[in-house]
Amino acid sequence: MSKRDYYEVLGVERSVGESELKKSYRKLAMQHHPDRNPDDPGAEARFKEVAEAYAVLSDGEKRDVYDRYGHAGLKNSGQQGFTNVEDIFSHFGDLFGDLFGMGGMGGPFGGGGGRRRANMPTRGADLRVGLALTLEEAAFGVQREIEVSYPAPCTSCEGTGAEGGELSTCASCQGQGQVAYNRGAFMLSSTCPTCRGRGRIPKASCKACDGAGEEPVDRRVKVTIPAGIDEGQSLRLSGQGQPGTRGGPAGHLFVVVELEPHEHFRREGAHLIYDLKLSFPQATLGGERPVPTLGEDAEDAKVKVPAGIQPGEHLLVKGEGIPRLDGRGRGDLVALISVDVPTTLSNKAKELLAQLQETFDADA
Repeated sequence: MSKRDYYEVLGVERSVGESELKKSYRKLAMQHHPDRNPDDPGAEARFKEVAEAYAVLSDGEKRDVYDRYGHAGLKNSGQQGFTNVEDIFSHFGDLFGDLFGMGGMGGPFGGGGGRRRANMPTRGADLRVGLALTLEEAAFGVQREIEVSYPAPCTSCEGTGAEGGELSTCASCQGQGQVAYNRGAFMLSSTCPTCRGRGRIPKASCKACDGAGEEPVDRRVKVTIPAGIDEGQSLRLSGQGQPGTRGGPAGHLFVVVELEPHEHFRREGAHLIYDLKLSFPQATLGGERPVPTLGEDAEDAKVKVPAGIQPGEHLLVKGEGIPRLDGRGRGDLVALISVDVPTTLSNKAKELLAQLQETFDADA
């Protein structure tokens, strides 16, 4: 089944601004939230659809790819759908905070009556790492291993911070994880400072983690880089982030691409820019010149330089640029012309140039 146009899903024009986009999404999220439509089995699918549309259109880079190539352009850009409602809240918790209660999980939608339950499963944090690639690796794709470091639940105490995992009910909040206090005519609540919202405290601190409940973890993750990825774009590896606590799901790992400088080329989207330097005679008389191409076993291309070509003009080598993310061929190799003016000359060269200048003056 083909996906609907994201702008159509959110009911906005293609020129929509950030404020109007967010307003439309909030309205539709309220309308289609599963807890507001308990008798409608299709509500969750619609809720996830509008969340996916907003995730793309609210991201400048993904929106640009989508505007140019549609859904096909996002297949290799790390954009994935949401697996469930909690996954959506984990991405847009700040957006839902004032709509759905405590962090999007309380109020009429989370079953928590506006109060987060103590010891409830908590999703792990998202992780973000940079990955430096050569221009060739970004152009043609590569599989790499990256090292990820993060704090994980202590294996000795299973993340409780307690020796032997033995916990007792927090006396400050009576196991609720929150404490209430009066502020004038209002009754307010906040996270219990004693147990930090867990509702329980260790009987004795775990010796392995000194009661922190966490230990440092280093692991390696394989990531497949799609052909055509560009500087600043990211890949999302679902469930490869920091582990959750108390049985909660792991977060996501975002791999942000960085490009190393290249010996010959600069990249502009799917096009490669090469500075083709010509001597004055070469630019004046024209001829055939070699231009390097990208690839481990790539051979030089030949370009025909027209006589009298000017600095700043360019020549194209079709199809020798970067493969496009959507799989629709490659960009072009652009040879940008510059004329190399020597700073030192032999006496013979000076004499010949003077004779040439006399010819120009005579023809003028």
